Amino acid sequence: MAGKGKIAIVGSGLIGRSWAMLFASAGYNVVIYDKDPKASEAALKVIEEQLKQLESSEMLRGSLSAAEQLKLITRTEDLETCVKDASHVQESVPENFELKKMIFQKLDDLASDTMTLASSTSCIMPSSFSETLKHRSQVVVAHPANPPYYVPIVEIVPSKWTSPDVVTHTIDLMKEIGQKPVVVKKEVYGFAINRMQYAIINECWRLVQDGVMSVEDIDAVMSEGLGMRYAFLGVFETCHLNADGIMDYCNRYANGIYNVSETFGPVPKMEGKTAEIVHEELCKKTPLQSLDARRKWRDERLACLAKLKKTMEKK
Repeated sequence: MAGKGKIAIVGSGLIGRSWAMLFASAGYNVVIYDKDPKASEAALKVIEEQLKQLESSEMLRGSLSAAEQLKLITRTEDLETCVKDASHVQESVPENFELKKMIFQKLDDLASDTMTLASSTSCIMPSSFSETLKHRSQVVVAHPANPPYYVPIVEIVPSKWTSPDVVTHTIDLMKEIGQKPVVVKKEVYGFAINRMQYAIINECWRLVQDGVMSVEDIDAVMSEGLGMRYAFLGVFETCHLNADGIMDYCNRYANGIYNVSETFGPVPKMEGKTAEIVHEELCKKTPLQSLDARRKWRDERLACLAKLKKTMEKK
């Protein structure tokens, strides 16, 4: 069946497959390229299985059926064929600087002057691999959270030479496929998601390291406490509602927050005795051989949460 345009996906791992499903759900023709032909071939089979499962559980995104979406997704063993006539290229290779730099050098040779070249990188600043490219103004980061199909946030990170039109196009495209784009206005290491996430992980690590709490109880603080609010409200709006506005919150709690923050200490290294404790406690709950089943459990609940949020937004 005919789609509304062509999207090129470079890399057929979890992120690449997820992007392919998201773009197809909005009616785009998607072509996947992977340097390993067996990987892209296997990716199509996984995508077919996932689309059918999503449809049977009534979690499929978009107005097209699973079969219709699957017809929009193809693979190729040639990068030039993948990229030709695409309006948007979504690089989704492993998080390795030299690999991404090499891929973007190849894309630069193949790109048209109107094509957006987006990277799924989670930490690598776009200027570091685009500075010498002739199409560098068309390069932008579009970093999804994992798993992208169920968690809609996408960080849009331009370099100082990225065209504003490319940023606007990427934002509009992400909205069109049902994602929630946010703009990181200037390059900062780790962008926003990982800077916030790592701050939480570091403090949780310290609480275990210092014998303050168990791994199970720390996870409960998030899943049964903070996470309940943050699933619907952001950090700042939570503060705004927990007092008579944000200024009242600052007047009441700023000193206490500052004093507690001063006790955090140096950034912990995720190794040694604490790593062994965390590993042992986590494996009691979810043994390594059960990780796939637990991921499926996670995805099902994230899908239900996403569905609930959409329903609540209509009220």
